[in-house]
Amino acid sequence: MERIRFFLEHTSRVRFVRYLLFLFLGMMLFAVLYWHVKPHQYELRLFDVAKETIRSPITIEDKVATERLKEEAANKVADIYTLKKEYAENRVDLISSLFTAIVDIQEQAKRENEAEADMVGALQKRLPPEWFSYLSVNEWEALLHTAPEDIKTAKEAAVTAVHLIMGERITQAELDKAREKAADELKYVMLSPPLKEIVVKLTKQAIIPNVVYDRTATEEKRRQVMDEIKPVKILQGQVIVEEGQFITNEIYHQLQLVGLLQNNRSFQPLIGLSMLVLLLLSPLVYYFGREQTNTNLFLYTTIFTTIMLVMELVRLLPQGDTVSTGYLVPVAFGTMLVRILLGERIAIITAILCAVCGSLMFNEEIGANGTIQVSLAIYLLTSGLAGSFFLHKQLRKAKIWQAGLFVAFINIVVMLTMILLKNGHYSFSEIGMFLLMALASGIFSAILTIGLLPVLEAAFGILSSIKLVELSNPNHPLLRKILIEAPGTYHHSIMVANLAEAACEAIGANGLLARVACYYHDIGKTKRPRYFIENQIGGNPHDHLSPQLSKNIILAHVADGVAILKKHRMPKEIIDIAEQHHGTTLLKYFYHKALEQTDYVLEEEFRYPGPKPQTKEAAIVSIADSVEAAVRSLSSPSQEKIEKIVRSIIADRLQDNQLNECDITLKELEIVARSLCETLNGVFHSRIEYPETRKEKVKHA
Repeated sequence: MERIRFFLEHTSRVRFVRYLLFLFLGMMLFAVLYWHVKPHQYELRLFDVAKETIRSPITIEDKVATERLKEEAANKVADIYTLKKEYAENRVDLISSLFTAIVDIQEQAKRENEAEADMVGALQKRLPPEWFSYLSVNEWEALLHTAPEDIKTAKEAAVTAVHLIMGERITQAELDKAREKAADELKYVMLSPPLKEIVVKLTKQAIIPNVVYDRTATEEKRRQVMDEIKPVKILQGQVIVEEGQFITNEIYHQLQLVGLLQNNRSFQPLIGLSMLVLLLLSPLVYYFGREQTNTNLFLYTTIFTTIMLVMELVRLLPQGDTVSTGYLVPVAFGTMLVRILLGERIAIITAILCAVCGSLMFNEEIGANGTIQVSLAIYLLTSGLAGSFFLHKQLRKAKIWQAGLFVAFINIVVMLTMILLKNGHYSFSEIGMFLLMALASGIFSAILTIGLLPVLEAAFGILSSIKLVELSNPNHPLLRKILIEAPGTYHHSIMVANLAEAACEAIGANGLLARVACYYHDIGKTKRPRYFIENQIGGNPHDHLSPQLSKNIILAHVADGVAILKKHRMPKEIIDIAEQHHGTTLLKYFYHKALEQTDYVLEEEFRYPGPKPQTKEAAIVSIADSVEAAVRSLSSPSQEKIEKIVRSIIADRLQDNQLNECDITLKELEIVARSLCETLNGVFHSRIEYPETRKEKVKHA
């Protein structure tokens, strides 16, 4: 691990190393994919003359020929139609309930004195939407104002006509004729012509076809006929084409089926593969080409190589006749690792690359090298994207397990979708195997992510969000040490963490890193906690010490903290911020105290050894540390006082050249100042002053 980090530190800015990494990625992709696009033994085209007799090396079913015979047999089966007797009862009930609803609304209107519009509206609510459109509003109003005895007559006539006509076979072609027949049945009903016309319209609409195409029976019959067709097989050793014979469409298909057919020219797949590798590398070159160091590219190369290795290992597993082991590939572990260690955008690119590579590597289901298996590509792409999208900035290991289960769920949904879209005749065992592989892919993705993450973090010296969240646990031994031995320092660190995190996030820096670094930045104070003001109760021991000795104690807490953090193998980023949070600032109080005792005092002796803050996070932690201590010393903090202190401390840091070694800008410092003021105003907001109450003596009985 140390050698890897040493190599990265000394080659992080060497452009030649970056080119070598891109070259390695390209060669690795070419080598892995070459065996899956390699041309076959025979180079034949349609209507060529075979130069030798070619036999099948395997026994395989010619599914195309088998399906063709089955389709021919199925097409000979006539469609089966069934008379739906229940349709008559349903339509009779429908027309009957219509007139019943009219009577109910009439009675309700009499009781409640409803207007006509209310009656029509009430009827519209009770009728199916399409039925209300069969008559005009005026016709519905006329029907609603019809005498109850006429409604009864109309109902009986309509029910009788519907029952009579629907009792016969009615096809779609005979529908108009059946409706006219129903109208004839109502010709002699004793109703007024306008009312009779309305009843005829409603009765016609109640008549529908009752002879329905029976898909189930038809498919069952066709399935029986198709099942009787024996599979067409190409037997091992069977002659596919004899010497001197023309390559017909059927022969060409059989050669392709048994895997003996290659492309027209042997170098075409290699050119295509070279172009594909360049296409796959182009987004990586664009993304990592903007990086100033090679560390991230080296890390990505390691992760992507691991993904390809895992794919090859899975490919070595026995292949089923219809079930490809490509669905078992835990591709999401790669995208999750990239998402955690490098970011979301490159994780999306990785998902696309893995989908393309995997669909080429696992093309046994298609049976032709160099062919992309689209269904597997979609499966791998959605699986990889699901793993990346489910993760967020602040992660825990439990979140990775949840992401693995989420990936498994997405895999199963996609798998079922593919099975349904293919409309394939898979057995229950095959479907179960597909779903089991989809589930295993998600679970293995979580296992590999959790297993490889600490290895990569240690090898490349990376501080991931998961590691930061673990370090922020209050039960961490060092945090417990601060809380127990220096409780004032612990409280101070929490306050600084809140300030620094908000300020970092305001300018787009790593707020989580700043927060965790603040937790540990004063760990050195635990060595002599009583000599720091926040931990003092009662007297100040510095009152009895010389300024030089006090200075040595105060300055030593930085080096002590770095030593403690290194002893506990804390991440380098945390150690750096702890070492840089005071920069080379002057210990003004003891410096001026020393000047009062003697005229000759070297200012450098009262400055922290540094180094100055090297990153935005370190600079913000340094400012927040001083701001919190200064504001806490105010007896009655106000918004004006807080802002004055914040801006004076930032100005002092700039004047003292403490921020000239990090890349923070003046614009960002202004944003930091506003963020610090906002957070501090929320903490030290003004409170209501309650009047003093007169204390009364309590008399005891």
